[in-house]
Amino acid sequence: MVYHWLLDRLLPERCALCAAPAAPGGLCPGCRRDLPWLAHACPRCARPLPPGAPSGPFGACQRQPPALDACIAALAYELPVDRMVQLLKFHGRLDLAPVLGRLLAEALAERRPPWPWPDLLLPVPLHRRRLHQRGYNQALEIARPLARRWHLALAPQRVRRCRPTPPQSGLDARARRVNLRGAFRVQGRLDGLNLALVDDVMTTGSTLDALARALRRRGARRVEAWVCARTPPPGP
Repeated sequence: MVYHWLLDRLLPERCALCAAPAAPGGLCPGCRRDLPWLAHACPRCARPLPPGAPSGPFGACQRQPPALDACIAALAYELPVDRMVQLLKFHGRLDLAPVLGRLLAEALAERRPPWPWPDLLLPVPLHRRRLHQRGYNQALEIARPLARRWHLALAPQRVRRCRPTPPQSGLDARARRVNLRGAFRVQGRLDGLNLALVDDVMTTGSTLDALARALRRRGARRVEAWVCARTPPPGP
């Protein structure tokens, strides 16, 4: 124990991506400069907007508003962010969870309007079978630094994925919605509560939308989503 204590103080923190000496936050200055921050996006679905486009909701969100009241994505899902997420999810790199969580916290601190803070922070759940295979829920690990920073109640037990669903990757938007029907179960009533969902990556938004609808059926007043990265959906 003393040995590890000495190492923590004598050796500099290393960048989570390249192992160079890291700045506070877990990344070196070079890797941090390479991050594709997603500053101009639809406030309802976090879809990236073209340069110069109005800052309001994307056209599809105006025509058919999603169940989410708002969504903030910190980064675009491209190098090196996609590598970080894949290492966390599929290769046991749990050290990347607090790094991604801190990056998401930075985006929230800069971009989130002064709405009431959420009463509960809800990581998007894994089915127990996948949780057993992986050993951890990456969304929960990302949510921990957010809960600590703003003293928010972290409540992973309030939402369960009650049936295993095939992986969403490779499915189009319609197939994803069908895949998620009845997939989530909410524990107890949420009458009048403001909630924030936390996840690693948002692609079409089907998972977050299905979960938000389940929460609204249990009385939630407001549901927003906080995600580390956004994959631009296909199409115009």
